[in-house]
Amino acid sequence: MGLKSLLSRPLAAYVHHHYQQWQQDPVGTQQRVFRQLISKARNTAFGRDHSFADIQTPADLARLVPVRDYEALAPYFNRVKAGEADVLWPGQPAYLAKTSGTTSGAKYIPLTADSIPNHISGARDALLHYVHRTGKSRFLDGKLMFLSGSPELEKVGGIHTGRLSGIVNHHVPAYLRRNQLPTYSTNIIEDWETKLDHIVEETLPADMTLISGIPPWVQMYFDKLVQLTGKPVKDIFPRFDLFVYGGVNFEPYRARLFETIGRPVDSIELFPASEGFLAFQDEPGNPGLLLLLDAGIFYEFIPAGQFFEPDAPRLTIGEVALDQQYALVLSSNAGLWGYSLGDTVRFVSLAPHRVVVSGRIKHFLSAFGEHVIGEEVEQTLREVMSRFPEVEVVEFTVAPLVSADPAGPSRHEWLVEFARPPHDAAAFAAALDAGLRRRNTYYDDLLTGSILAPPRLTSLPAGAFQRYMKSLGKLGGQNKVPRLSNDRQVAEGLTQAGEIA
Repeated sequence: MGLKSLLSRPLAAYVHHHYQQWQQDPVGTQQRVFRQLISKARNTAFGRDHSFADIQTPADLARLVPVRDYEALAPYFNRVKAGEADVLWPGQPAYLAKTSGTTSGAKYIPLTADSIPNHISGARDALLHYVHRTGKSRFLDGKLMFLSGSPELEKVGGIHTGRLSGIVNHHVPAYLRRNQLPTYSTNIIEDWETKLDHIVEETLPADMTLISGIPPWVQMYFDKLVQLTGKPVKDIFPRFDLFVYGGVNFEPYRARLFETIGRPVDSIELFPASEGFLAFQDEPGNPGLLLLLDAGIFYEFIPAGQFFEPDAPRLTIGEVALDQQYALVLSSNAGLWGYSLGDTVRFVSLAPHRVVVSGRIKHFLSAFGEHVIGEEVEQTLREVMSRFPEVEVVEFTVAPLVSADPAGPSRHEWLVEFARPPHDAAAFAAALDAGLRRRNTYYDDLLTGSILAPPRLTSLPAGAFQRYMKSLGKLGGQNKVPRLSNDRQVAEGLTQAGEIA
């Protein structure tokens, strides 16, 4: 056992004990965070504009600070981006995390001196909880890889700016940096395919023990290794023990990823976002992610079905219930206030508070009134794949397909890139339909009433999703394809990408 592995165990016990303490009083922990946030931001421009001096309770916050997304808060973010101090949080942010936007183009999320530790300690504590729960720490003595965006930063308004994963890369503890791959020179390569070639070259001779990244991009890396060597990953990296991931649901990728590895490995799921590191899997085998209530973030939860209603309830941690869908709203020491993150979560435990990420509040399919969410289609696909063991899925998305005949019913289209297709595509499509009907009564009613027809299964050629993402300039890094959409934009882009195979 190496020195890092040995020393990690008492540290893991200490961190676990600290977490146990605040978990004993989740409501009190959140109340303390709330008071600290309001007090510190009282004299900022946002605090003055929203009467923070009058805010004593979460109900006051809900009354004085409306729920807004990035676009609605853009006037404040733009002032920060221009270099103005004391806008959303005292002083200027340490960084701006640049991420893909929607109507506003690129988004610039502030990372302050107070919020940066949340991003660093969240990932660290996830690993330490794994060490404490399992007693396994050998992975710390080998090479660790974090597939991330470029750590090269630019200055915007005098503030260092870059991708979140690249910014965090600058804060990897020195004791881990010696173990870290890829090298800086490889990490700053912007073109994903070129970068991937360099990563493979650097890691092939290395003793890789931990690999982290978004599953589809890790799969590309593994495929490249297997293609070059003719060996499964387990033979290339015999001590590869731990896979760390986040950003998308792992389940659709699990079977193929482990087949490429050649054996199962332990995994840890993280819930990071540019706006804050929100949760991690603290207990191996438990799908719930421990919500970090003591990390400078005050959470509010809006029942997903009421999110777009005026005066929708904003629940605090003591008011949530199991197995309900909630849209996440954050106020934090990054200077976010009543900020709609866009993600939906479902609580699977209240002692402690653990969630699963169930989808995006805007990424649902309700073109015909069915309001299908990401969790429902992912669960359906996973269930159907278990009944068709020959099937391996690379990636998929679901879109509405409006009938060209006004008198004929419309339907859903499942666009799937198979590594191995089903022997009976019609039976596979029928099983997808039946599984979704069981999970979503609105969808079932629409089919029962012949308003919708059974879904169409469209099999895309190999590489269609990669070509589509490349056409958008979003190949690799933290980018991902939406599972659901209410229009045909993604579906048409994928169809075109498939045609140019």
